[in-house]
Amino acid sequence: MSATPPTAATLPATMRYVTATASGGPEVMSVATGPLPAIGDHDVLIKVACAGVNRPDVAQRSGTYAPPPGASPVMGLEVSGEVVATGAQAGRWKPGDLVCALTPGGGYAEYCVAPAGHCLPIPGHLSLLEAASLPENFFTVWVNVFGTCGLKAGERFLVHGGSSGIGLAAIQLAKAFGAEVYTTVGNEDKARFCRDIGADHVFNYKTQDWMAGIASITKKKGVDVILDMVAGPYIEKNLRSLALEGRYCFIAFLEGGKAEIDFRPLMMKRQTLTGSTLRARSDASKAAIAKELEARVWPLIANATIKPVIHQTFDLADVVQAHALMESSAHIGKIMLRVGG
Repeated sequence: MSATPPTAATLPATMRYVTATASGGPEVMSVATGPLPAIGDHDVLIKVACAGVNRPDVAQRSGTYAPPPGASPVMGLEVSGEVVATGAQAGRWKPGDLVCALTPGGGYAEYCVAPAGHCLPIPGHLSLLEAASLPENFFTVWVNVFGTCGLKAGERFLVHGGSSGIGLAAIQLAKAFGAEVYTTVGNEDKARFCRDIGADHVFNYKTQDWMAGIASITKKKGVDVILDMVAGPYIEKNLRSLALEGRYCFIAFLEGGKAEIDFRPLMMKRQTLTGSTLRARSDASKAAIAKELEARVWPLIANATIKPVIHQTFDLADVVQAHALMESSAHIGKIMLRVGG
């Protein structure tokens, strides 16, 4: 594949990146040294400043979520940094531009390739650390909640795991676009945080019956859209909490993908059950999502209507601790890696 010659005389021959010696726990990861990735005609090469840690990274490391064909085997689905080289058809981007990007993999490294169409400018006065926390969560929430499920102003929206990166992005987006927001969390600190960031109704699933709470608040009408990362025992409860013509979207199965369900209410209420993964979508699909985000969501981030939430940042060499924290679910918001200066 042809590419614009990298301002490459100045690029190093090798880079640091995170590798895993086998599938398993966080301890299988370490930092290695290897060559920089090659770029294609429609790609940019980013000198990575920061990268986000996400649940799919944990699943990939564990051996339950293989990279799609052609993707980098290195973990990491979102980065920020400086464009240092461009493919011949990379469009608007040029060396020296600062971007954040959704990547097909490769983010846990000093240099990362991303399709040019999946890059976005840094919104407002955000730092590179804050900007790196945006792509994976906001692409996911936008396409599923507002695209597939068509959430509208005035509707009721439920997201489980409200204190996660996905959950906090979903709460803020739904609230910004006029929905009434419900969420579930595992302790009172997380509940307070979700209320402060915009959730109207927060349930501690360890001490409260969230299904009964939703039924009471909505006078048994239910919620219009549900974004679910938990699944398992929540599936039946979610369907029973879904309104007439409600839409229910799966994006993960943290408690498993199997449940015994009576589907008759789904038919009687004309409900929609759907699900998706982001990583396997086509480059064109993800580029279209990027355009919508830049037009409709990036201005809300630039004016601080929507704010990134970062729980803790680790150096690249401390990636084991970052993954251990992710698996503990003790965090509120994003876990980040600081890669470059």
